Amino acid sequence: MIRVQIVDDDPNILNSLRRVLRSDQWQLECCSDPHEALEALQHNEYGVIISDYQMPALDGITYLRFARQRQPDAVRMMLTGQSDREAMLRAINQAEIHRFLLKPWDDYDLRSAVESSIALYGMRQENRRLLAQVRRQQLNQDLQAQELGRLEREHPGLVRVRRDADGAVLVDDEHYRDAE
Repeated sequence: MIRVQIVDDDPNILNSLRRVLRSDQWQLECCSDPHEALEALQHNEYGVIISDYQMPALDGITYLRFARQRQPDAVRMMLTGQSDREAMLRAINQAEIHRFLLKPWDDYDLRSAVESSIALYGMRQENRRLLAQVRRQQLNQDLQAQELGRLEREHPGLVRVRRDADGAVLVDDEHYRDAE
């Protein structure tokens, strides 16, 4: 099950977010202390990380920058009651924020944002898995090519096969008669 981490110093906000984002599709983990949330990043993998912008112990941009370093595939979102354009640009550029959520939020928009972020996280994971599979296949092809090269050097003509226009293997009658 995909985990969603929410970091906000206001317990009332955390309780509201718990109610709105309650789901069987993901596991919510709420932290009121950003340092506690940083510790949780060491032990848990999150698909989505949502942080408040203004917190007394650590601002949201700094927290999400640390989160990006520790879990680069997690989709990061910022929750803010301000519309400070410069802060938004810093968050996008420094912490690679996927989306901003404004306080007060619309419940439907908030759930939709989390659902789309989870889908994005899933696509990132699938892309990583497929890339690893392609790399393994390429390595196998390279090893096979090396082995074919070795066999051809040791036994010239062994790996060459003659085919007709339809792709059927042609057997040289002279060699075939000698084998009988």
